[in-house]
This record gives sequence, structure tokens and C-alpha cells, in this order.
Amino acid sequence: MSSLKYPKQSDSSKETVEHYETAPRSPSSSASSHLRAGYLATHGAHSHSSSWVRIRHYMQEPVAEFLGVMLLIIFGNGVNCQVVLSSNPGVAPTQRGDYLSINIAWGIGTAMGVWIAAGVSGGHINPAVTLALATFRGFPWKKVPGYIAAQVLGGFTGAAIVYGNYFHAINVFEGGVGVRTQATAGLFATYASDYLTNVSCFFSEFLGTAVLMLIVLALSDKKNCPPPAGLTPLILCFLVLGIGTSLGMQTAYAINPARDLGPRLLTAAAGYGTMVWNYRNQYWIWCPILAPILGAQMATIVYDLFLYTGNDGLLKDKHVFEPGMAPASRKNMPGGPGADEVPV
Repeated sequence: MSSLKYPKQSDSSKETVEHYETAPRSPSSSASSHLRAGYLATHGAHSHSSSWVRIRHYMQEPVAEFLGVMLLIIFGNGVNCQVVLSSNPGVAPTQRGDYLSINIAWGIGTAMGVWIAAGVSGGHINPAVTLALATFRGFPWKKVPGYIAAQVLGGFTGAAIVYGNYFHAINVFEGGVGVRTQATAGLFATYASDYLTNVSCFFSEFLGTAVLMLIVLALSDKKNCPPPAGLTPLILCFLVLGIGTSLGMQTAYAINPARDLGPRLLTAAAGYGTMVWNYRNQYWIWCPILAPILGAQMATIVYDLFLYTGNDGLLKDKHVFEPGMAPASRKNMPGGPGADEVPV
């Protein structure tokens, strides 16, 4: 390859170039360089900040659902472990809690999970709720996969945190390091009482989720009696507490596919074996996943057929009003300050 040849530079031009390169710069040129450097630094930082804001915009809702379910499971699986594991004298001198404290903690976990997510994502923290809202309330179907994936991952992460926290207590309770049986698998995922038939298991989860969904729909219905802004999580706390204390004994009231599937995945990864999947002929699919989904769908159908008068429900675009009253004259029941901000 031939080399490029440049015309020979004269000595005088060399001196001129050297003089320019070595000559001190004037104060004005130095100030300009500082201003230019400051602009570039500020502009670069602003560019990075804008990039993160754009990325965060797409992540906010799934991350809110992830954190909401993670908090739910930290409280819920955490209280399961504390109450059950402390019944072993090698773990604690006396048992720390009972069935009521389990229900209280699950209610608090629900409230905390909804509180952190409601203003960002709507605070579904439950795939059954997400699917029902997508089917009957116009929630965008394109968001559903991201919401459900984040919810299940949040359940897995919350269970992993609790498992790490109680790892040594589980070893003591199980009678050896690495011994894992259904006795502690039930601290994370749900398993039914032995005396129940499969149909009874399904109905228990279907019923519990239907009750949950009916109240969720009423809370978000502006024409019913929505609570003041910010109180929905507190009401949901009492709702889950009520479901647990009245309907939760037989199947551990999953009433939420992510609450069961996420922790069940954790137990499979933690060495509990295929038992977590083979229990009662793939119980994990038809009881804590399908039953809650169908229960939420049925509850929404019932609510829409008999109570809901909005334009985005099952009877959308139908003029539903009280007999003898013109549609325009029907008044909304006051819901208190900020009722319009109740998340769905």
C-alpha cells in the first residue's frame, strides 16, 4: 500500500504553528472553555436523567405491582413461618401467635401492598383482579402480561426473602439441614385439608375470591359508595381479615394466583421437589389459579348485571336507570372528599 505524501512545510509556517500552540490563552478564551465544559456536563447529566425518566415511565406500573405483591408475601409468609415454626421448642420457648394473628398479618400485608401500588398501577396485586378488570372494565389487555409477570415475580421474591430469614428455623423444625417436606412447604404456598374433595377445594377458593372481587368493585364504583381517597387499602385489610377468619381454614385462602404461584416456584427452587407440583393431581393449577380467576369473573358478572351502571361494564352503552327516573336525574351517592381518586 502506497503512503500518502504531503507538501513540505516551510520553517516559517512551523514557527507560526508552534507559536500558536504554546502561546498563553487570553482570559476570555479560558472563561469560554469553562462555560462550554459546564454546559456539556449539565447537558450530559440532563440527558442521562431524561433517559432514566423515559425508562422508568414504562417500568413504573409493573414495578409497583411487583413491590405490592412482594410486601403482601413478606407479611403473609412471614407470619405463617413465625406462628408455625415457633411451635417447635427448638425454635422458640413459646408459640408466637395463632390463627388470628395469621389473618391479621395477611390483611395488613394486603393493605401495605395496595398502598404502595395504588397511585401508580391501581394496586391490583392479584392476577384474578387484573383479568376481571381487563374483561369488564376496559383495563388495557396489552398491560395484562406485564402486570401478571410482575405479580408472580413479586410473590417469588417476597417468599425468597422470608425463606432466607427463617432458613435456620425451618431446618430445626424439619429435623435436619436440607430436609424439606410439605410441613413447611405449606408456609409458603397453599395446600388443602385432607378431608376436602377436589370439588370442595375449588369451590372454597372460588367463593373467597368472588367475595373479594365484589367488594373491590363496590369500592371503585363511583355511583355506589366509594371511600374517601386513601382509605381503600384499610378497607381491604378488613376485607381480607374477614375472608381469612370465616372462609380461610380449609384451603388457606389463596384467593390470588400470584400469592400461591410465586411462593410455590420458590419452594420448587429451594429443594422441596416435585411434590409441590404433583400434590392432588396438579392442585396448583385448578385450585389457587383457575378458581380465583373464575371467581373474580363471576363476581364481576353478578355485580354488573344487578348493581353497576357505568359505561364500561358488562351492560356498557345500555341506558340503565331506576324505574320512573330519567337517566340524567339520577344522583351519585356522595363518597366523601377525594372519592373520585379511588383506584381500580
